[in-house]
Amino acid sequence: MAPAIVELGLVLVVLWTSGLRTVSGLTLVTHLPGFDGRLPFELETGYIAVDELEEVNLFYYFVKSERSPAEDPLLLWVTGGPGCTGLTGLAYEFLTKTYETRRLPSLIYREESWTRISSIIFVDSPVGTGFSYSKAAEENEWSDTKTSRRLGVFIRKWLVDHPEFISNPFYIAGDSYGGKLCPIVAQEVINGNEAGAKPLGYLVGNPVTSEGRFDMGSKIPYSHGVGFISDELYEATKASCGGDYVTPRSVQCAKCLEAVADNLKALNVECTLEPLCVWSSPEPKHSPREGRSLGEVERPHPLSLQILRDRSSPFGDLPAKSWANSDAVREALGVRKGWTGDWVRCRGDIRTNRTIDIPSAVPYHLNVTRRGFRALVYSGDHDLFVNFLGTQAWLRSLNYSIVHDWRPWLVNGQAAGYTRTYANNLTFATVKGAGHIATEYKPRECWDMFERWISGQAL
Repeated sequence: MAPAIVELGLVLVVLWTSGLRTVSGLTLVTHLPGFDGRLPFELETGYIAVDELEEVNLFYYFVKSERSPAEDPLLLWVTGGPGCTGLTGLAYEFLTKTYETRRLPSLIYREESWTRISSIIFVDSPVGTGFSYSKAAEENEWSDTKTSRRLGVFIRKWLVDHPEFISNPFYIAGDSYGGKLCPIVAQEVINGNEAGAKPLGYLVGNPVTSEGRFDMGSKIPYSHGVGFISDELYEATKASCGGDYVTPRSVQCAKCLEAVADNLKALNVECTLEPLCVWSSPEPKHSPREGRSLGEVERPHPLSLQILRDRSSPFGDLPAKSWANSDAVREALGVRKGWTGDWVRCRGDIRTNRTIDIPSAVPYHLNVTRRGFRALVYSGDHDLFVNFLGTQAWLRSLNYSIVHDWRPWLVNGQAAGYTRTYANNLTFATVKGAGHIATEYKPRECWDMFERWISGQAL
């Protein structure tokens, strides 16, 4: 097992001397509406207040490892969006024979669940997401810094209340916008653990990193490389824009970018192999809390319970919404009454109104990995939204030497993607044929990747 261990004595000294209080109330969930019989794993839910006045309360879902929870790794899962619920990670894809919402959909257990070999905490973050809430209106503000600090407080308080997990290997994980926050949260954990605990690790999938230079700027070379735009248009765009595809510097550059956009508008940008569709509802317009068009919010990351849906269906999100808004489900999960309204998977207003006060996560990746934290960065290679060319570019900007150069990694004797290992325990991997949330498209391959990396093995 990798040496990413948070030591009991050191952490408790820091936490208790900081005056942190423990979780106020938790629920042990053995049955869920829609699932036949007892859950095949241990599920706990609860709230943790992450401010001094205990007005900001984050809701969490904790699943114990099905193998050996006393020894297996502990993951804090940071869901992206921003503004998508922790339930997105735990149990998004509902199976229903019909799109009739008067009946609760069925839940199916997923064999490729990462909880088979690790314990995972899924959090409704930032505040206002899912079942999280604030008693003070002014606390419903969203920024990279505030969200990351609150998650740092959350995990420290959670560990105080669950001291049996403090000696477990501890990792922070997330996809998409959650991937941007992971190294920032890791830095928060370091800052709150100055007594000197051993390092932890983190893993991020198709992570938002620098929304301009790397994430946005790489879309045009990626589109040319896979044949979505012609050689002539690519060369004209490159020449007129001078390689800057984010801020047009001339009229000709703007025209070329518009032509590129016309070529790409028929694509599903989060998985170019999939049909184009939108997050839809039977209502003529989305409410401010709803997820917006495809490519603007994070796709699901099903790790444990699987809530199957037809991604091309215009009613694909309705089963999850009807399930989570059921009184029986809320009671089973221990949701507090009177503090949250209608549940939606992703809040569009959080994405629109958030403050991007950390424009790039690259300095955090650099600082955390230099301090000995293991890191896995993986990318579905058919994601145009946060594509692997941009990810490789910011990885190169760290100026780390290459330990093991580009090579395929295999599952059942077949190439599941390609990988490269850098100095400072940094691994990059592509997932062949996967889109923006790689585990949705290639669950078996991603399970193998996770199992090898978390065990300290080479991919």
